[in-house]
Amino acid sequence: MELLNSILYDTVYHSAPIILCVIGGIFAYKANVLNIALEGMMLNGAFVSVLVEYMTGSVAIIAAIVTTLLWGLLFSILGISCKGNVIVIGLGINLIVPAIAKFVLKMMELANISLQNVSVADFKINIPVIGNILSGHPLITYLAFIGIALVAVLMYKTKFGVYVRVVGENEDSAISLGIKTKRYKYAAVLIGAFCCALAGINLSLERMCMFTNDMTAGRGFIAIAAIYCGQGRPVASSLYAILFGIARSLSVNLSVYAGPAAGMFDTIPYIIMVAVLAVVSYMKYKNVKVRGYKFE
Repeated sequence: MELLNSILYDTVYHSAPIILCVIGGIFAYKANVLNIALEGMMLNGAFVSVLVEYMTGSVAIIAAIVTTLLWGLLFSILGISCKGNVIVIGLGINLIVPAIAKFVLKMMELANISLQNVSVADFKINIPVIGNILSGHPLITYLAFIGIALVAVLMYKTKFGVYVRVVGENEDSAISLGIKTKRYKYAAVLIGAFCCALAGINLSLERMCMFTNDMTAGRGFIAIAAIYCGQGRPVASSLYAILFGIARSLSVNLSVYAGPAAGMFDTIPYIIMVAVLAVVSYMKYKNVKVRGYKFE
């Protein structure tokens, strides 16, 4: 029973950062902008929040959000205004952010940044009414799950959401209707950057009170996989994010009993990600009989 409770608690723990990246990345997906820089943006939020907290003891969250929004703005300028290749730009951000973090750590002569003036307990919110599994999580974790409903309403019940989807489905038609398509694409990318900043803050500052380089461990790419599997629908995509959270929780908790083979369990989330992508792709195309033109 204790193991089950631990797995369920850690499922919430590990799902929150992925859900935040998912609900943020959905907007870019719907606006037909492939933002693969979710990983780098989340790592930036994790790095800057801990670094600023370590150096100043204040404004860490604001600094993390602002700098991540700047990365989102850079991505938008190069990919939307300058019409650059968004895949290359996204990969560039994913490579530059950990390089900057590594350089700063090298200059500080530190392997990682560990906060001594704050503890994980400072961020936990205990809500006895909802039980031990849902209680005792940081604020941003709760915001992640509340955000699923908020994003669903924003995407399908508001003018902004409708325009984002119109821009993504048929940009020429949107332009003919007088919709400023670039404005909505910028907004979509920046919303994703904001959510990635929160994901990074949740992962490093709230959960561990420390930063180690590459601590995001592919969560941004897992979020992209969840968005693809859920076809950009907030609830469906978030459920896939929770599935990957369950996989991560299982790998962490089962590795405790695995002894020397513990490292093998770290592959569980990635194996499940590949398997889910394969199954979803098969289900999507299984009824497609003709994949091209047949020339006689």
